[in-house]
Amino acid sequence: MRARTRSAHRTVAFAAVAALGAGLLAGCANDSGGSSGSSDTGGGKGKTTITLGLFGAFGYKEAGLYTEYEKLHPNIDIQENTIERNENYYPALVNHLTTNSGLQDIQAVEVSNIAEVTSTFANKLVDLSKVSGVQKSGWLDWKWQQATTKDGQTIGLGTDIGPMAICYRKDMFQQAGLPTDREAVGRLWAGSWDKFVKAGEQYQKKAPSGSTFMDSPGGLLNAMLGSLSTRFYDSSGKVVYKTNPAVKAAFDLTAKAAQEGLVGSQTQFQPAWDQTISNSKFAAVSCPPWMLGYIKGKSKPDAAGKWDVAAAPQAGNWGGSFLTVPKSGKNVTEAEKLAAWLTAPAQQAKLFSVQGSFPSSPAAYTMSAVTGARNEMTGDTPIGTIFATAAKGSPVQIIGPKDQIIQQGLTDNGVILVTKGKSPAEAWTTATKTIDNNLEK
Repeated sequence: MRARTRSAHRTVAFAAVAALGAGLLAGCANDSGGSSGSSDTGGGKGKTTITLGLFGAFGYKEAGLYTEYEKLHPNIDIQENTIERNENYYPALVNHLTTNSGLQDIQAVEVSNIAEVTSTFANKLVDLSKVSGVQKSGWLDWKWQQATTKDGQTIGLGTDIGPMAICYRKDMFQQAGLPTDREAVGRLWAGSWDKFVKAGEQYQKKAPSGSTFMDSPGGLLNAMLGSLSTRFYDSSGKVVYKTNPAVKAAFDLTAKAAQEGLVGSQTQFQPAWDQTISNSKFAAVSCPPWMLGYIKGKSKPDAAGKWDVAAAPQAGNWGGSFLTVPKSGKNVTEAEKLAAWLTAPAQQAKLFSVQGSFPSSPAAYTMSAVTGARNEMTGDTPIGTIFATAAKGSPVQIIGPKDQIIQQGLTDNGVILVTKGKSPAEAWTTATKTIDNNLEK
């Protein structure tokens, strides 16, 4: 999962791309600033070096895409500078964009930050819609729009998305008297998160000893918020999370689940939460594609094949990123070409098959690398097809500049408190105070 450490939880998954065949923390935490891509370093005599500023584990190197591109373009050498956590990466990116210095040839932007970058720094970034071979139809419409300014400039090309499903343990569901077939499981809660919580109540009556229905309050809340079109901001850009009844309803339903002991008491992507995966302490988890990689990385070997994937109560998205090209880069034209190539359907499909990053290009959904994708944890489950269906049904969300702050406050400073003995009202008050204080900074 892309940078899905503690910090990634703060952003609705941080662009969340988990390696299907590896664990979460595949990203090399190189916090050095790097150059903006000089053409005479690292690439050998006569080569142009293109540098990428990334966070977490995008997986381009691991999937062999850099090597493939360099073979197609012998005059190009690619280097990436990766910072593991977006919470460290993004402030530095803002500083570089503000000063127009220290930028890489290509800079990644996480979905929770794309609105701020698009509205504030578009004049520092290339309009990638004008790059040869780039067409709006190559991306899901809502993904394209997230990086498009009001005057029609598209400053970021979508990499991955995080279409939501529910991953569940078939053996634990069976022990609790619930169906195990993915279609039947999906029918338990189809169309309603209230039904999902009721399924959890049913599970808990006969739950395997020491287990909860779901992993965490934050995971449940993130899933519900990810299925809303309007969450924290309205279409005019006004902060409305406190007055949006859908946000409050999601918070209250999560708090109810926490009070009833249906969710674990850990914060996602913390060591204690990792142990609940290893020790089979929960039966279900909100599950974008990258979550399967995280589950695999933290599970014991005997968990392989015991998981399956069912449709979520409502389609939603959790995670995703973009590639941007700063105008001040030393190799803008070559960077444009590389960004377009890395985000083309064939490369997105390959990345999913190797790394678990689900494509934002619908053309990739019919490619064999997606339709034939399988995961060790879920056996023969056609995960590519399931996640493609979820992607097509995901709502077009209004993304605000401070989504990350609001999301973190509702989970880390909000619903988690209910598992510690606070009332839902107390948890909501603490969360909103924390958020508002941070928004004022």
